[in-house]
Amino acid sequence: MGRTYIVEETVGQYLSNINLQGKAFVSGLLIGQVSRMLPGGLLVLGVFIITTLEMGNDFQNALRRLVFAMEKSMNKRRLWNFTEEEISERVTLHICSSTKKIFCRTYDIHDPKSSAKPADWKYQNGLSTSWLSLECTVHINIHIPLSTTSVSYTLEKNTKNGLAHWAKQIENGVYLINGQVKDEDCDLLEGQKKSSRGNVQATSHSFDVKVLTQLLLNSDRRSTATVQICSGSVNLKGAVKCRAYIHSNKPKVKDAVQAMKRDILNTVADRCEMLFEDLLLNEIPGKKDSEKEFHILPHRVFVPIPGSTVMLCDYKFGDESAEEMRDHFIEMLDHMIQIEDLEIAEEINTACMSYSMNTEASLDNTDDEQPKQPIKATVILKIQQNIGI
Repeated sequence: MGRTYIVEETVGQYLSNINLQGKAFVSGLLIGQVSRMLPGGLLVLGVFIITTLEMGNDFQNALRRLVFAMEKSMNKRRLWNFTEEEISERVTLHICSSTKKIFCRTYDIHDPKSSAKPADWKYQNGLSTSWLSLECTVHINIHIPLSTTSVSYTLEKNTKNGLAHWAKQIENGVYLINGQVKDEDCDLLEGQKKSSRGNVQATSHSFDVKVLTQLLLNSDRRSTATVQICSGSVNLKGAVKCRAYIHSNKPKVKDAVQAMKRDILNTVADRCEMLFEDLLLNEIPGKKDSEKEFHILPHRVFVPIPGSTVMLCDYKFGDESAEEMRDHFIEMLDHMIQIEDLEIAEEINTACMSYSMNTEASLDNTDDEQPKQPIKATVILKIQQNIGI
C-alpha cells in the first residue's frame, strides 16, 4: 500500500473541468513561475497530465523524467536544503479525459533509479481553510565583496555566492513568535483554547515573527577577521515582506520556523533572479558595463485563493500596472481575479541592489611596485551589533 494524498475538493473540480478541446493531452508545468508563487510552507508536489485513454501508457516515462528534472531545476535555485525527516517523494498524476480515472504514482527524488509506486489520491472538502499564517518583515543589508578574481564572474553568480553566505545567518537566527522564543518541539498552538469537541482553536490565524541574527560566535570557536583585496561590491538593502503557512493539525514550533526561514530565503533569491532576467531581456545592444549600477528589486504582491486562508504571491516591477498583475494572476491561476483582490505588500522602492566596481583594481598588475592609489580593501568578517538583519 502506497502513500495517501488528501486533496482539496476544489482541485478535483478544476481538473475534471479541463477540456482537451480535440488535443491528445494537456499537462501543467511552469516550474519557475509556479515555485515563485508559493510562500513558505508550500512546495511543488509534482506534475499532472490529462490524456485520452489510448495514450495513457505513452507518457509514463516522460512524467518520470519531468519529476526529476523539475526537482533538479528547483534545487539549483534554493538557498536551503531539505531535512532528512522530510518526505522525498514527488507525484505524477495521470487523468483519463474520458473516464476521469486517476492514476497516482510517486517517485523518490533522492534515488535517481527510483521506480514508480502506486499511491491513493482522495478529495476532501474544506482542507485549505485550516492553515495558519506567519508574517515577518526582514530588513536586509547584505554586502557582497568582489575579489579581483570573482569580479570576472557575472553579477548573477557573484550575488548568488554572496546570498549563500547570508543564508547561513538566516538559518542560525533566533525567531520570536508573537514576541516569544519557544522550544522547537513545543506545540505552536500551546495555550490556545479548546472547543467543546476538544480541538484546538487558534485565537488568531496569523502569527507575528521577528528574526534576530546572532551577535557573537560560539565561545569554542576562534574568531578571525579576514582582509581581502577587492575590486568591487554588490549591496542589497531594504525591507522585504515574508509570509509562510502551516497546517493547523498539531503544528510544531520548529515547523513554523522552518517555513518562515525558507520564505525569507526564497523571496530574496527570487527577486534577485527576476531582476537579472529583466536586465537580460532589456539589455541595450552595445552598452558598456557601468562602474556603478543601481536597481530596484521587484516587490511582492499577494492574491487570495477562493475558499482558502492561503494566499499565493508574485512580484511586480515599478513600471507594471495593477491591471497587468491581475492579468498575470488570471493566466497562472486560471480563474477570475479582481484588482481589489491584490494585496500589494510593499512600497515600490522598498528593496534595492547596488553594484560598484573599481576598474583599476581589476586590471592585472604586472609591476612589482605598489599602485600609487591604495586599492580598496574590504573586511569580510565584521563584528557588529545586528539586532534584526
